[in-house]
This record gives sequence, C-alpha cells and structure tokens, in this order.
Amino acid sequence: MEADETSRLASELRLAVGRVTRRLRQAHAVGDISLSGVSVLARLAADGPDSPTALAEMERVRPQAMASTLAQLEQRGLVGRTPDPADGRRSIVAVTEDGRAVLAERRSESVQRLAAVIDELSAAERATLAAALPLLGRLAERL
Repeated sequence: MEADETSRLASELRLAVGRVTRRLRQAHAVGDISLSGVSVLARLAADGPDSPTALAEMERVRPQAMASTLAQLEQRGLVGRTPDPADGRRSIVAVTEDGRAVLAERRSESVQRLAAVIDELSAAERATLAAALPLLGRLAERL
C-alpha cells in the first residue's frame, strides 16, 4: 500500500472511531463519569488494584492527570485507596462495588446501543465487522 493510501486509511479510521466514541459518550448523562474515568475503572476491574503511577503509565497520561481522574472517582465512591503494604509512602487504588455497578450499567447501555445498530446490518456486514475486531484490538495495543 502506498504512503498516500495508508495516510488516507489512517485518517478515515480515526474519524470513524472518533464518531462512534462521541456518539456513545453523548448517550450518557451530563456530569456522568468521564471516558478516562471509565477506562481506569475498567482497567482496575479487569486487572485488579494498582498504584496511581502504574495506572498513569498504562493509560498513557501524566501522573497529574491520573491524580485528577482518581480524585473524581474517589469522591464519587467508585474507587478506594489503601496504603501499599510494601511501601507505606505509596497508595494502592481499587475499584469499589459501586464502581463495578457503574461500569456494568455503562457497558450495558453502550452495548445495547451498539447492538441495536449492528442488528440493522446485513449478515455479511456483521461478519466483516467481526473479522475486523482482532485487527482493531492489535492497532489499539500498538498505539
């Protein structure tokens, strides 16, 4: 594939993914948890408790940005902090039951919205979409 084609494909992919993300984000109530907050909750729910520094590295944000996100989540009772048993100067952050409930509710809403639209696709289009998912996952991991 030539460089111009690759750039065009990258641009179109970025626009399409951005539109999907914006539409799903708009479906949630104003004042709802931020996209970065959802990402942190999902990571903690899947991978278990971790330090703010490690979370910032995994989410590829500055420690100050992670501190702000965690403060908002903690204020809402969606995460909790405990002292790190190995190093009392550090804290460990874990998702709370309320955080898990918010995450499940949000996922359910987004999945239902996506499923309704996917149901409108032809069988061939659904198969194409399903075949593209592993590739999209690999792209996300390499960014």
